[in-house]
Amino acid sequence: MSNKKKAIIREMVNEMYEKRKKIIYDFVCDDIYVPMKIKELSIVLGVSKEDRPMLDKILAELIDEGKIEVSKRGKYSKCKTKAVEGTFVAHPRGFGFVELEDEDEDIFIPADDVNGAMHNDKVEVIISKVTSGKRREGKILKIIERGMKQVVCSYEQSANFGFAVPENIKFTSDIFIPNGKNKGAIAGDKVVVEITKYAQNDRKPEGKVVEVLGHAGEAGTDILAIIRANGLPEEFPEKVEKQAVRVASDVSEADMNGRMDIRDWQMVTIDGEDAKDLDDAVSLTMEGENYKLGVHIADVTNYVQENSALDKEAIKRGTSVYLVDRVIPMLPRTLSNGICSLNQGENRLALSCIMTINPKGEVIDHKIAETVIKVDRRMSYTSVKKILEDKDESEIEKYKELVPMFEKMAELANILRKRRMKRGAIDFDFPETKVILDEAGKPVEIKPYDRNTATKLIEDFMLIANETVATEFFWQDIPFLYRTHENPDEEKIERLSTFINNFGYMLHISRDELHPKELQKLLQKIEGTDEEPLISRLTLRSMKQAKYTTECTGHFGLATKYYCHFTSPIRRYPDLQIHRIIKETLRGKYNEARREHYEGILPNIAKQTSELERRADEAERETIKLKKVEFMEGKEGQEYEGVISGVTEWGIFVELENTVEGLVRVANMSDDFYYYDAEKYMFYGERTHKEYKLGQKVKVRLEKVDVKMRTIDFELVLDEK
Repeated sequence: MSNKKKAIIREMVNEMYEKRKKIIYDFVCDDIYVPMKIKELSIVLGVSKEDRPMLDKILAELIDEGKIEVSKRGKYSKCKTKAVEGTFVAHPRGFGFVELEDEDEDIFIPADDVNGAMHNDKVEVIISKVTSGKRREGKILKIIERGMKQVVCSYEQSANFGFAVPENIKFTSDIFIPNGKNKGAIAGDKVVVEITKYAQNDRKPEGKVVEVLGHAGEAGTDILAIIRANGLPEEFPEKVEKQAVRVASDVSEADMNGRMDIRDWQMVTIDGEDAKDLDDAVSLTMEGENYKLGVHIADVTNYVQENSALDKEAIKRGTSVYLVDRVIPMLPRTLSNGICSLNQGENRLALSCIMTINPKGEVIDHKIAETVIKVDRRMSYTSVKKILEDKDESEIEKYKELVPMFEKMAELANILRKRRMKRGAIDFDFPETKVILDEAGKPVEIKPYDRNTATKLIEDFMLIANETVATEFFWQDIPFLYRTHENPDEEKIERLSTFINNFGYMLHISRDELHPKELQKLLQKIEGTDEEPLISRLTLRSMKQAKYTTECTGHFGLATKYYCHFTSPIRRYPDLQIHRIIKETLRGKYNEARREHYEGILPNIAKQTSELERRADEAERETIKLKKVEFMEGKEGQEYEGVISGVTEWGIFVELENTVEGLVRVANMSDDFYYYDAEKYMFYGERTHKEYKLGQKVKVRLEKVDVKMRTIDFELVLDEK
């Protein structure tokens, strides 16, 4: 038979198949149709036994296309597709994704179905297709609300007009700036542009310059651009500053009345050397074999009244933002570095959680009280580390009256940590980045943040205080804000489980639920092995984000049912909010009217502060990334040892010892043709059989640095043998 005849027959078979598919779909969509199982469908449609495989195939395809669905009982029906609302996340190549609230899986939007939506727009989307990999595909029906009204750009000037190139590469179009609307900007300036007309058909968006941030390359301009791009409020409104100034700078006798006076307790703060907003102090004494731990938190609510200008500004900010060269505080510095800061030797108001803990690490008694405190010494992590880890004689002599307490604190912290680990808490010890800048704001050193005995000690004490407070108020059945962390996504855990089987590890999942202890045991098993970095990163990626909620659903990562944020009211609004609830309860002012009040406001506070926390995290990451790129600029040609930290279809990411990360593009891996294995997170050489996989040590050479795009390109240094 000729190829031509074969092609004709193939075409006829395809036509017949598509006709059958249409008949089946039309039948399922008919108004009189009732959901049926496949056996019932084959009887009603008169499908022979020989043609059953074809029916199976057609039904599977219709499901993949999002046209029909199958119930848990195996009955087929038309998809009840309805439009949903979400946030559009654009990609520089034109396509994008719609993120839905309370859903981990987003919806892919092809470039042809974006329908004029721009990054961060609130949109209405309909699911048009579900691919075989279960990835949902959709089409944007309409734009509900524009998400980006102002954009940070680089300004360029033409003869009769200007145009602004957005810094955010997810904003895929330049913005036309009419003559006279540039606010005096010159070519190369970083500017904030307000969009006055959005893109339509083939027309670009139009806007006007509302702020000139400075010229590219000037000290502080790039950080300021990140601040504006993330919508972070820098200056406090005049009304807020005035209210902060009116707050007394000393604690009055009237303020101290009715409080538990513990100024004679031996007490310290332990923070970084440059910290100014000291919101937690700790004390420790022994009662027989039991430890009496006090965690004393600045009573910020004494100075920030509900619904005051200070309070409204604080909730608008949600959190303090710690950028590489500055802090954008939640509260004016007059307060956060003044009366609210637990400064050495000064009377301060606090909310204290005083716990009696037995040698097993169990809290056998506790008291939450409004207190008056006086900190004996303002300690740094460095000093406490020198005392406890380094056994530094001069430091021990300098703080000799405190050394016995520090030694007991280290002992208790170790007990608490072991107890937490025993119940299954997960400790990802990935290094955070510390950036050292010179006076001009240029990075002179980048290194991993030192997580030592002193930092862990404070972590352990804050964790147990947060747990104790959350437990207390859960059982009082009072509206509250909890810090929750949901169980990992089932599909991601399945993929992780399949992957670790390659190394001889397995996860035990009972009743479709994974206990955190399983992941902890896995991390313990891989400790010190070659595959540790690889499996640790994949385990972290399977986790969901922690958030604030009014429901106490537990914290998976800490393996605890009860958890909240109580210990940082100077820099986190949820802590400030629960302090109010705690104080009302302690004072006997909590009643049914207040219950209704809190039930009304807390869900919105939880949602808003979770979003503002993500905004702050993003800005912090961006500034660190910028300084990493600036640090590597001018070092082209230098060689480094690194570890493969990511594997994607376009190349491998390599992280250096100082936490700087760059990309080796697969197009530049010229010694062989490399296949990408998505399931094993690796590249495989066709001829050489070389493997490059997550967690593998490699040597790289810095090839290119692009400060504008914030990218670092490496090339592999190949073994000469």
